[in-house]
Amino acid sequence: MSDIIAVANQKGGVGKTTTTVNLAASLAALKKRVLLIDLDPQGNATMGSGLQKNQLVYSVADVLLQDAPIEAAILPSEGGFAVLGANRELAGIELSLVDKPKREFILKDALARVLSQYDYVLIDCAPSLNLLTINALCAAHDVLIPMQCEYYALEGLADLSDTLERIRQTLNPQLAICGVLRTMFDARNTLTNDVSNELETHFGDKLLETTIPRNIRLAEAPAHGMPALFFEKTSRGALAYLNLAAELIREQKKRKGKSA
Repeated sequence: MSDIIAVANQKGGVGKTTTTVNLAASLAALKKRVLLIDLDPQGNATMGSGLQKNQLVYSVADVLLQDAPIEAAILPSEGGFAVLGANRELAGIELSLVDKPKREFILKDALARVLSQYDYVLIDCAPSLNLLTINALCAAHDVLIPMQCEYYALEGLADLSDTLERIRQTLNPQLAICGVLRTMFDARNTLTNDVSNELETHFGDKLLETTIPRNIRLAEAPAHGMPALFFEKTSRGALAYLNLAAELIREQKKRKGKSA
């Protein structure tokens, strides 16, 4: 069974796109079939995967508007995973979606056509709670929450937790947090450790063991249109995302074992 993971946080600048792209590449390197869906109008995950967002024949906007089948919009990336890309066309489609029937489930219904082809579907969400993000949360089984260990990030996490609870109660009762991921992590920083301890208290085993360090190669790789694993595979950032992929695979196996 495929695992659909929305990478979400209502706070910007926490590493959602970096996580989505590098996790996709790492899962692919571990022989998993992966589809990355870019649901951010900036199209950064598309560009970071090596695709030119302004040259897409069909994008995720066309799929959501039901102007093109999802199969026609999915493209291969050099990172070994497939991409349903985004560009600025996505920014203006919400008004067009409002009057559509089952508007919150358009992405989920489209995904059903291709889901059997993938082990993991990763959805890069914009830092806002709009109809696009709701589509992601209605399609997803799990939410992966990247966050920096800083005070304001904790405030944003409370807002996100409230949002996820509302989605569970009204639209997707199966939605669960598969992990809280500490990004741009610096263990030498006192505040980082204080916030990390508070996260452990609140989230327990939902706080992932893997941490993503501040790493210049992670920052440089998008400018070259590739995940860090292909930009410099021995960098601390690339290795951290490989560890994250392995951790998520282990956790998925545990969950499947419990439900068997």
